[in-house]
Amino acid sequence: MGEAADGSVAGAAVGISGRGSVGDIVFRGFAVAAAALILVALAAVFIFLGIEGIPGFDVDEQHYAGQGSFLGLVVPLLFATMYAAVLALIIAVPFSVAIALFISHYAPRRIAVPVAYVIDLLAAVPSVVFGLWGAVALGPYLVPAHGWLAENLAWLPFFDGQPSGNGRTLFTAAIVLAVMILPIITSICREVFAQTPRLHEEAALALGATRWEMVRYAVFPYARSGMVSAVMLGLGRALGETMAIAMIASPKVVVSLFVIGTQNPQTIAAHIAQGYKESTPDRLSVLIATGLVLFAFTFLVNALARWIVARGRAK
Repeated sequence: MGEAADGSVAGAAVGISGRGSVGDIVFRGFAVAAAALILVALAAVFIFLGIEGIPGFDVDEQHYAGQGSFLGLVVPLLFATMYAAVLALIIAVPFSVAIALFISHYAPRRIAVPVAYVIDLLAAVPSVVFGLWGAVALGPYLVPAHGWLAENLAWLPFFDGQPSGNGRTLFTAAIVLAVMILPIITSICREVFAQTPRLHEEAALALGATRWEMVRYAVFPYARSGMVSAVMLGLGRALGETMAIAMIASPKVVVSLFVIGTQNPQTIAAHIAQGYKESTPDRLSVLIATGLVLFAFTFLVNALARWIVARGRAK
């Protein structure tokens, strides 16, 4: 009887192990297939942009929006794209980190859960709604702020000039972009902060550290790589945003630091969106070529983020 029981137990164990092995194989297959599908999709996008966009590097100069050459067109667009994204990050990152810390370490659970839920809901709002809100509501509301900035901070190149009378400026667009990327950065930072080893936090508090000192010396060092990843993901969202910039700002292909005027630097995504509908074949190839530049630039930014995160983990 004992041997039979032992045999049945052993058989059951082998069966469980076998099912587990099959499950592992299936899961691994799905994971590999998903990763391969993503790579194939990226390669397909790159190939399409290359085939359709390379002719746009050398067409008649009338298709370059008065800039004379493709380089003269894409450099101001790339500058404006990065400029708007950086402005949005400057606004969004402090608020995102503060909200994430509030949810993970300061607020009681009955408050933290609803706040986290509301922040996550912002990510589900379509960008056209944010653009409409910025153009109709936020822009006019910020007109007095534009006037104050031009009057009191004109010694800075960002505010040195005649302010807009309707508030539809790059400054307003940057605030809207900040609101749009805030949920991404906040949610990732919140999860990273929550994963800080509890013993590290308790050890810091036991040594007499205040709550802020505990966050500074225990939470931030542990979460540094995750915070960089969150910021870079927010940057990627801001770089590719189209409708908010197109609906709010009055763009022009220029290189300018002035952010509260009626004419603002135009981003690549907004330039493509506004010029795509009425484009000729040559003009369309120019637009696709600018999309290729944006694709390559975003890829380089993400690669840099991965390198920074990997270096932080190694340290």
